[in-house]
Amino acid sequence: MLKRRVLRWVVWVRRHPGLVAAFGFVSGVLSFTLIERHEGVGRVMAIGMLAGWLLLVLERVLSQAVATRFGHAPPPALLRYLTQFTHQESLFFALPFFVASTSWNSGQALFSIAVAAAALVAIIDPIYYRRLATRRWLFLGYHTFALFALLLVALPLILRLPAMASYQLALGIAVLLSFPTLAGLITLPRWWRPLLVLVLLAGLGAAGWFARLWVPPATLRLTEVAVTTAFDTVGRSPELALQRIGAAQLREHGLYAYTAIHAPLGLSERVRHVWLHEGREVDSIELEVKGGRAEGYRAWTRKLNFPERPEGRWQVRVLTADDRMIGTLRFQVDP
Repeated sequence: MLKRRVLRWVVWVRRHPGLVAAFGFVSGVLSFTLIERHEGVGRVMAIGMLAGWLLLVLERVLSQAVATRFGHAPPPALLRYLTQFTHQESLFFALPFFVASTSWNSGQALFSIAVAAAALVAIIDPIYYRRLATRRWLFLGYHTFALFALLLVALPLILRLPAMASYQLALGIAVLLSFPTLAGLITLPRWWRPLLVLVLLAGLGAAGWFARLWVPPATLRLTEVAVTTAFDTVGRSPELALQRIGAAQLREHGLYAYTAIHAPLGLSERVRHVWLHEGREVDSIELEVKGGRAEGYRAWTRKLNFPERPEGRWQVRVLTADDRMIGTLRFQVDP
């Protein structure tokens, strides 16, 4: 009777995949909103997502335990659906964080679009089961990507790890999980096969590290930015936001770059304000950001020394310790 009811539930849910996707997306939006008001709730949701992955990892052990206890192993249809369900929940949970933190005029847009596309694949059964699940190497790659995206969001929320440490840990776990895929692809019966697999794993890890510039820092985002010549240090706010400034005024007063950066409660993050003139870096100033404030941690840098001819396009890029972009301020200096 229990088996019949479980299978009936699986069939019903598979007929309505949009409900699962909607639930995952809503839980992601709620967590994204709640970490600003109630950090603990967002952390519990992230732990719940990781618990689903733990069940997948322990699938064989749990199946044997169920078979020993009840005399029947879980039906394959249930196990397949639980895997799909975990993919849907993880990707739709992470998606709002990436959408909010992406600098859409940079390569980060490609990663966030890839997360959105992977989430859509998880709810379209003909693509998921006929195109994806039937290709083992592709399915395992998809499986690893979904976990990687979730870890980038969950680790800062749960462990309060800064962006660079979160990325390194998530990348390390993703590379380890790719071992079965690479081992299955290389079928040469040679003694150097294990060595080749290790070399490929190292190459995959190096590629993932160099590709980090295209991955948004999922739990960091700018909530307010301004470039100004006058700043209220007591109220920690700019007096007048500027988009254009004259060269004489720039030399006389200097310039403040003000940023309010939202981060999870308890997170301490080192960021940099990188000043660029016509695309060339002229200064870099390091700051420390502390999370927990809904409006964002307010920080600023002031630049007094400018080139002899400062006219032209200027940018102040806000970067994490591993050089991933949080956002950009732009202004123009006129003659």
